[in-house]
Amino acid sequence: MNNLTTFFFNGEEFYVTQKITLNEVIEYLAYQSTLFVVEYNNFICNKMNWKKIVIKKNDRIEIITIVGGG
Repeated sequence: MNNLTTFFFNGEEFYVTQKITLNEVIEYLAYQSTLFVVEYNNFICNKMNWKKIVIKKNDRIEIITIVGGG
C-alpha cells in the first residue's frame, strides 16, 4: 500500500509519507507566520486552526504576503 500524499504549496508539488499538519509544513519551510496569511483549498485559514489541519491528498496551500506601502 502506498502511503504517499501529494499536496501543492504555492503551486509546487510536494510529497509526504506520514501525516503532517499545516502548521508543520509552514514551520518546515521556515515561514515567519506574522508576515502572511494562508489560503488553504481556496479559503483563508485562521492561524488558530493550523495545528488541527492534517494535509490530505491534493490539498492546495498558498501563502499570501502582506505588503505595505505608501
